[in-house]
Parts: sequence; C-alpha cells; structure tokens
Amino acid sequence: MATWQTLCENKDFRTLYYRGKSLVHPGLVTYVRRNRLGYPRVGITTGKKVGCAVRRNRSRRVIREAFRPLWPRVGGYDIVFVARTRTPELKSTELTPVMERQLTQLGVMDHE
Repeated sequence: MATWQTLCENKDFRTLYYRGKSLVHPGLVTYVRRNRLGYPRVGITTGKKVGCAVRRNRSRRVIREAFRPLWPRVGGYDIVFVARTRTPELKSTELTPVMERQLTQLGVMDHE
C-alpha cells in the first residue's frame, strides 16, 4: 500500500540524470530533484550489469522495501534509485540506513 507514485516516463529519468543531484554508494546510486506536486515520485532502474533477470528483480524488490519506511518523511521530490552490482546481495534492512543517509545529505529528509 504505497502512496508514492512511480516514475515511468523516459524524459523524467533523463531530467533527473542531467539536472538532479546525486550520491553514490557501492550498493546504490540516488538521484534527486524537487517537483511541484507535494508528494514523492520514485523510479528504480537496474541495468544488465546487475545480472540476470532474477538478480535485477531482487534488486528492485530490495530497493522498494528499503524505501518503504522512509517515504512518509519525503516531500515533493522526484527520486531515482539505480541498482549496482552489489545491490542483490544486500538486504533491505542493510540498504535502508544507506538510503536514509543519502536522502538526508541531498536535503530530501530531515535528521530524525
């Protein structure tokens, strides 16, 4: 029961890649840009470098579950999470603090 919207359009992803702020971690790359909607829109990308379809799907599930406890503290931002080769080996509980740290450094969340 997620109340954030999903980014689907290629132009939205490209806008974030070129005009958004980003932070890199061995398990996750985060791109952020403010939107005027008042609620978060989230996109998740996993390239072929991550592995076969099973590993890519696991990466998406892990990222989605890691973001689930954090989304109520995120306002009107477009966020793209990019999976890296280590992402499928991580658990969502290991990725949540990384994601929280990145979002705080990018100014999306407050220090709670």
